[in-house]
Amino acid sequence: MSIFSSLFGSSENQEEKTSKMDWTPLEDLGQLNEIISLSSEKPVVIFKHSTRCSVSRMVLKQFENEFDLEGKVTPYFLDLLEHRDVSNAIAEQFKVVHQSPQLLLIKNGMSVYDVSHSAIDATELGAKI
Repeated sequence: MSIFSSLFGSSENQEEKTSKMDWTPLEDLGQLNEIISLSSEKPVVIFKHSTRCSVSRMVLKQFENEFDLEGKVTPYFLDLLEHRDVSNAIAEQFKVVHQSPQLLLIKNGMSVYDVSHSAIDATELGAKI
């Protein structure tokens, strides 16, 4: 750890500390079946994030700050650099083109809404639920 990081903390550590979201980490291909099953009871949101991209970090922070859908959706967070296989499977399973950052809303096992970059908006998501 650099002296700068030890004094001020890394941006990734800050993201974890300041997030008010109760994200479920999406790290395993098997979780896609779980998401499909859960989405028949309550909508599921998947946020695909590139930890090396400043645009993705900015969009994530804005989304988290605006998010007020707790209890209305189950949010999953995918670090697509660590789990590219899961990202590829999401594109195939839900028939969406891969983007980063990207937000998908899953209902009844299908992606009913997917947006990327500056189109990611928690208020707009709320209108789709």
